[in-house]
Amino acid sequence: MKLVERPGKSKDKKDAHAKDESSDVSGVVGRANHEVIKKFPVDPNLKDYERAYASFDWDEAKKELAWFAGGKINAAFNAVDRHLHDGRRNKVALYAISADNRVEKWTFQEIYEASNRMGNALKELGVKKGDRVFVFLPRVPELYIATIAIAKIGAIAGPLFSAFGPDALRDRLQDSEAKIIITNPQLKTKLDGIRNELPHLQYVIVVNGDKSQLKDREFTYQELVEHASEKLHCEPMDPEDPLYLLYTSGTTGKPKGVVHVHNDILGHHMTTKWVLDLKDDDIYWCTADPGWVTGTVYGIFGPWSNGTSVVTYEGRFDADSWYEVIDKMKVTVWYTAPTALRMLMKAGDEVVYRHSLASLRYILSVGEPLNPEVVRWGMKVFGLPIHDNWWQTETGMQLIANLPCMPVKPGSMGRPLPGVYAAVVDDAGEELGAGQLGRLVVKPGWPAMLRTIWRNKERFDEYFRIPGWYFSGDNAWRDEDGYFWFVGRADDVINTAGHRVGPFEVESALVEHEAVAEAGVIGKPDKERGEIIKAFIVLANGYKASDELLEDIREHTKRQLAAHAYPREIEVKDNLPKTRSGKIMRRLLKAWELGLPTGDTSSLEDD
Repeated sequence: MKLVERPGKSKDKKDAHAKDESSDVSGVVGRANHEVIKKFPVDPNLKDYERAYASFDWDEAKKELAWFAGGKINAAFNAVDRHLHDGRRNKVALYAISADNRVEKWTFQEIYEASNRMGNALKELGVKKGDRVFVFLPRVPELYIATIAIAKIGAIAGPLFSAFGPDALRDRLQDSEAKIIITNPQLKTKLDGIRNELPHLQYVIVVNGDKSQLKDREFTYQELVEHASEKLHCEPMDPEDPLYLLYTSGTTGKPKGVVHVHNDILGHHMTTKWVLDLKDDDIYWCTADPGWVTGTVYGIFGPWSNGTSVVTYEGRFDADSWYEVIDKMKVTVWYTAPTALRMLMKAGDEVVYRHSLASLRYILSVGEPLNPEVVRWGMKVFGLPIHDNWWQTETGMQLIANLPCMPVKPGSMGRPLPGVYAAVVDDAGEELGAGQLGRLVVKPGWPAMLRTIWRNKERFDEYFRIPGWYFSGDNAWRDEDGYFWFVGRADDVINTAGHRVGPFEVESALVEHEAVAEAGVIGKPDKERGEIIKAFIVLANGYKASDELLEDIREHTKRQLAAHAYPREIEVKDNLPKTRSGKIMRRLLKAWELGLPTGDTSSLEDD
């Protein structure tokens, strides 16, 4: 990995076991809850959870941000511009690692100037406050610069994952009526075939494009910013003005556009400080792509609002390459996905030991529940627990977390953050006690809560169909210590012979078997039992499917959970369908098994 300077740029100057096991889940609730890991990062930003939770006030937290006159704010100003006046002007904001392992360094000063030029270029093309500008790029510096620029001028950023195909692009660009898209020559080919179906798309901006190959109303990124001014008036925004529009897929129908606002930056800033525990000397790597909410919130706005140096890696997943990124860049805080961690675990301990990884002080995971076995593996090979947390595209920020100041319970989502009230309720919205399975809900009012679904109020209202609660669509239970435990999506819980079984519990038990690398579980209709549990598994390296092995896996799961909570059918697959953020798509497994329509698959991982 070679560190290079861009031409003309100066070098950086600063380099408790639940006692009441609900009959609803037949003894599965409470599993692994007794296991506690008490290993904390040194001197965490949030030192006393109980005290902070009892006294925290979001209005008081606003003092940590920069505001304009009249109560106006701009998320991009807080992420970049204000650091020109707090001693971080020459601090590296972005270490951008290309696919061929070249590293570019961008200081906050350079991000400020580059985003100003891009903002002015967009204004020259007629972009106004509220216009939608979509960014369709791999993890290159221009993606980060453009996102900041769009926010600076009051337009609405639309992050797009670079592996999206033409259908996914069309759905999002049509629904949003996007005015401009910023892409590169390789990805532009996906856009060209649907251009005539996008009447509202006025301009295409191509990073590193060949001007001679472009058509009418298409520009190269470089020609637009070359002569644009580095001086830009950052637009003061009402806190409720839209900041970004991110599409999320449902079980059926087209993706829904979740609208977030500039006020989100308050939640981004505080949760980054508490949950990610970022400090001024940290080098931070969030492996999520900014085309997804984690990459936008905790890959750009949250860490930069805290003045942290961010690492981004354009290359594809590979265990050795990822560990090399950590070593070469001296990454201290690492935020990744459970699927990635399971793949690293599958690659073997010996791969870990080929690298130092001495810089790491703190590891976090998000995207789907983190299996206890992965947490134990993390302790073994990294000497650090992996801190899981829970949030959604719609929530806009982390809401429940295993904070660095509290013991980790492997398999748990953690406890609600200060300023957040979460609960488990029944179908009528009444709170349930410890150990009882129900619907995971949150009281509305946290700063980064979704404000609407783009042009779909009916869908937005569904999130609040239980009066006084945001309905997450997840089932969970809470233990007597206040830790929350994910059971499954509301439509994923399996009812077998009158027993309700959460698929995640079964999946966790399956991957604890040494032969199982990944697992996805569904309920399959059965005349006798209503449903039986069917598992789809990917075998670990060195194992081959056999009747004896599958029976051993069944018995292992039965031992781990209960006599009814094991897969009566197991199918071995080469891989499992996953979203870009790493979630196993159980609904696709079920649709394929039962011959049902697959619904929207635009977020399906492209292997």
